[in-house]
Amino acid sequence: MLLNKSFQPAGAGHDRDLVYSGAFSLDDEAAYQRWRAWKLQDYPTSASALVVEIGDPRALTQAEELELRRVCAKTNMVIYASRVGEDADKAIPRMLGERFGLHRLDANPLADDDSITSLQVVPGKSGRGYIPYSNHRLLWHTDGYYNPLAQAIEGMLLHCVRPAATGGENGLLDHEIAYILMRDTAPQYVRALMADDAMTVPANTEGGAQRAAQNGPVFMISRQNASLLMRYTARTRSIEWKQDAVTLGAVQFLEKLLQDGSPYVFRHRLAAGEGLLCNNVLHNRSGFTDCADHSKSRLLYRARYFDRVAGTEFDTIYG
Repeated sequence: MLLNKSFQPAGAGHDRDLVYSGAFSLDDEAAYQRWRAWKLQDYPTSASALVVEIGDPRALTQAEELELRRVCAKTNMVIYASRVGEDADKAIPRMLGERFGLHRLDANPLADDDSITSLQVVPGKSGRGYIPYSNHRLLWHTDGYYNPLAQAIEGMLLHCVRPAATGGENGLLDHEIAYILMRDTAPQYVRALMADDAMTVPANTEGGAQRAAQNGPVFMISRQNASLLMRYTARTRSIEWKQDAVTLGAVQFLEKLLQDGSPYVFRHRLAAGEGLLCNNVLHNRSGFTDCADHSKSRLLYRARYFDRVAGTEFDTIYG
């Protein structure tokens, strides 16, 4: 067993901190090495290995569900290629998410009324600095990095109704791989990024999306299932890093990893009817050019969840 399941809050005022041992404990090297060996064995080497062909996401067959879960359990992400084409039914992401235990949607202020966000160019939002609603590139990040720790985003689903005329490719990196690469190189960097004050997200005073400043770690352990979570953005205006040499060294390590084209970074441009189901992995998006006809412009649905993809939890796989 790689984890002592009797983890519990470490003390008053620290409801995120867990007393645990296992793969993500720097004090349990043997458990880490066992988990690391499993993680890297037969790990995919291309984005194409993440793609699973399915029929209708609203009515998966058992075989389709099992294959989607199998890929996601290894890599924390899977790309589905369905046959629904440009069907704009929002039940597609909702029903697919529910099939994998994703029920608790993050009703963030910029989401639609049903808490599933329609990602398209919206000048009123992009003009206020909300890059997902523009055609500009999106830097590396995990979704909801600015949320309070008690509302950490564990699962995320992107469904493409229509791609852009050109561009709009996603870069993808499993955050557990980022953890391995960092821990193998400099364990002290991991320790620094698990500190409660490693990063601060400044307060947002914009109307409709106001939030207080948020302190917290980059790497943290889910209180729900002992899985590894990551909070990160490469957008410098959105993050204030703890000003000590080890933390800044860890940040530079991540920046170099994400910029240098690691073989573990996969790239894929979602086509109509395709989508990404994941445990909030690191991702980015290239800039794009939209069709002149607005009715044919790029449209993706994004659903963020406080749940993890069912069947991929740390204590389910490794317990």
